[in-house]
Amino acid sequence: MPQLVMETFASVARETFDLNMGEASLPLTLVEVTPLPVHPYPGMIRPPFSLIFRNPSQVVLPQKLYTLKNASLGRMDVFLVPVARDREGVLYQAVFN
Repeated sequence: MPQLVMETFASVARETFDLNMGEASLPLTLVEVTPLPVHPYPGMIRPPFSLIFRNPSQVVLPQKLYTLKNASLGRMDVFLVPVARDREGVLYQAVFN
């Protein structure tokens, strides 16, 4: 799999990702792709960025590594953290640094 960079995800903003739950999956919509402040260090492989996904369910999943699948990007493992809940569902954040 190629290096995941912000531009990779910006090209699929608003698309659905299926979160693998074993026998079933949950839909997550990528709702935000945001660059983070850059603090260069030796060996840095990409500028940091944040992704925000929304699931329409009000059930909050625990923070952990999940397998996501997207029609354009394929499968990837992403550490998701629940960060908010509103009338539209639960928001999860992934930070790449």
